[in-house]
Amino acid sequence: MRPPVVIGIAGGSGSGKTTVIRNITQLLPAEHVSVIPHDAYYKDLGELSFEERKAINYDHPESLDTDLLLEHLKALLAGDEICKPIYDYNEHRRKEEVECVKATPIIIVDGILVLAEKALAEMMDIKIFVDADSDVRLLRRIQRDISERGRSIEDIIQQYEATVRPMYLQFVEPSKRRADIIIPRGGHNAVAIDMVVSRIKTLLS
Repeated sequence: MRPPVVIGIAGGSGSGKTTVIRNITQLLPAEHVSVIPHDAYYKDLGELSFEERKAINYDHPESLDTDLLLEHLKALLAGDEICKPIYDYNEHRRKEEVECVKATPIIIVDGILVLAEKALAEMMDIKIFVDADSDVRLLRRIQRDISERGRSIEDIIQQYEATVRPMYLQFVEPSKRRADIIIPRGGHNAVAIDMVVSRIKTLLS
């Protein structure tokens, strides 16, 4: 039996990664796909105060426990089940609960830094970078963080200027060079989505 197909989907915050994933998975049998978000693996900093956790640069590779994600990916490739962390964005720490994920024929790993990590990128059969203009990404981030995470627009913009934009330029944008496919206009590029799904089906067969 062929090992699972691993797909990496990177791109800046608000680039449209979630839409790309949704559009890909809609064209595949749901029971064949597992989605592993890189940001579920933010390091657990429960020993710090809330204000200290809030001040962490979450767009830097060191904020993520990529070693644990690599360990989990290897387990899934071997056919084993994993216990994926669940991250609480409001509290800036991991929850006590975990989510059990079974090995499936298709594993999608997404996050802003999944192609910036060489060891992670080397495990992927298809590497995708979702591209979008910076103003579009910022607007989407503002909408998401206000509606889903209860943050103020002042806080969002301050974080964007202090860490999000600098880290994008230092780590995320250069990782585009590792991509096999670059999808402009995010998940609204139907031609690119069809190409990706066709490639997945070819690998599976």
